Amino acid sequence: MNFSLRFFRWLVFIVLGIFLTRSIDLMLIKGAYFRKLSDLNRVRRIKILPARGRIIDSNGLDLARNAVEYLNEAGEKLSREIALKMEAEGNENLVKNWVREYPFGLMAAHITGYLGEISSEEISSEVKSDLEMSDLVGRSGLEQFYDSFLRGLPGERLVEVGAKEEVIRQLAKREAKAGEDLVLTLDLNWQRAVWEAFSGKKGAVVILSPETGAVLALVSQPSFDPNLFTKNRDEEKIFKLLNDSDLPFLNRAIGGAYPPGSTFKIVTAIAGLEENEIDADKEVEDTGEIKIGEWRFGNWYWLEYGRTEGMVNLVKALKRSNDIYFYKVGEWLGIGRLLSWADKFNTGRITGIDLPGEVAGFLPSPSWKEETRGERWFLGNTYHLAIGQGDLTMTPLQVALETAVIASGGKLCRPHLSGGVGCSELGADPKNIDLIKEGMIAVCSSGGTGFPFFDFKPQVGCKTGTAELGDIGKNSHAWFTLFYPADNESGGGQNKDISGVALDDSPGVGQQRVVITVLVEKGGSGAYVAAPIAKEIIERYEGRQLSPKPVVSDQ
Repeated sequence: MNFSLRFFRWLVFIVLGIFLTRSIDLMLIKGAYFRKLSDLNRVRRIKILPARGRIIDSNGLDLARNAVEYLNEAGEKLSREIALKMEAEGNENLVKNWVREYPFGLMAAHITGYLGEISSEEISSEVKSDLEMSDLVGRSGLEQFYDSFLRGLPGERLVEVGAKEEVIRQLAKREAKAGEDLVLTLDLNWQRAVWEAFSGKKGAVVILSPETGAVLALVSQPSFDPNLFTKNRDEEKIFKLLNDSDLPFLNRAIGGAYPPGSTFKIVTAIAGLEENEIDADKEVEDTGEIKIGEWRFGNWYWLEYGRTEGMVNLVKALKRSNDIYFYKVGEWLGIGRLLSWADKFNTGRITGIDLPGEVAGFLPSPSWKEETRGERWFLGNTYHLAIGQGDLTMTPLQVALETAVIASGGKLCRPHLSGGVGCSELGADPKNIDLIKEGMIAVCSSGGTGFPFFDFKPQVGCKTGTAELGDIGKNSHAWFTLFYPADNESGGGQNKDISGVALDDSPGVGQQRVVITVLVEKGGSGAYVAAPIAKEIIERYEGRQLSPKPVVSDQ
């Protein structure tokens, strides 16, 4: 019994010693450390999100803006009435959240882009190191390209919380800094006209100012509703869009590369004139087709109707889109000089527009063909390139810029939706530019291939294009590109905003010349399919066929 009592006493002493030692360690040795942890447990950092900058068209209309959402300290949504009452009372627990909204939805989706949560990989990068998980960043369009400009700087609140995480008092606050507004060259009057005229098609339309490269409208269809990612988030619809075989997220205006067909004859014509292989008077006889060995290279008029057009000069060749004439120009130039002038038009390179996702298209060459296919470059390849066929591909934006060079008298300008103007001279003789203008005006005059514009006033200069995809007569891309008005006279009609209300400060057509390029993917004939769309766009813009405001935010 004495042994048991002594053992128990020693056990009590040992346990008490352990507790005493631990207490001394916690209170004296590590006391400061645990006091700091305790303070941190009582203090919470609450992030204050900045208002993202608006995206605004040239008339002051919002393409992207912010709706206000009020939350309490628990993150629960509050009604506007309760929120305003709390704000009036100076309640520091009221949290203001910003929700991005896109008033024109599908109509401007490929321009605005949308927002999405940042990934851990992006946060670890130097560029996005100031962001945290769940922060929203631009995922396409202007939202992505100008993300750092638009998003602003977050603020924060330091608050003391109780045992139940309720806010006891605010300790400190740093206000958020709102993002900068982005003002565009885009004119929603043109954008709406394009959207209505192009409804139900697959392809793209670009409208720009040839003198500056300012983009006035850019539509790609099919489209998507950017509100699905923020204001009206719908996971089921988002999943469906992401798996849609029609690729609604693809901006076909800058990210789709297609054979340009006869629209490329503009480049071939400039090259022939500048290299003195042709002039206004030099003629070529249209024989219907050119035979090289077993290969036949025909003119479209011969292939479709079995007819020829006699002697053809440059203006008539453009007017009638005569392939025989341009085959011969390509032959006289040789592939080297033709490629050199194509390069001056920036063919096969990105334009530098301030949108993500632009592709360069492709300009084939003898060296490329030999390296990739192990084949020589033949005269037939030059023939195909001279009329915009073969392996050549261009985006609708590139075709618009090619047209703008002629419309501006020889200026090649960087296309842009915001920012400064950057232009350079092509270096072509103004007389040669004027001769091609004459030919393009003839295209949309009586007897030309642009028949929908024969009686159109004021006059336009244009070029049709039907790009074959290997199976003649099937699945051709329909192209039509024009500058308007040809003589810079007013087109009449009043500029309208999206709701149809007249805008007193909006420039009329007579104050600026525009280039309009239409591509209908696998649409067929450029003259029969794309040209009527271009005509309708102008008519809608001028108010001749103004329809009610379309529903643009329904998927």
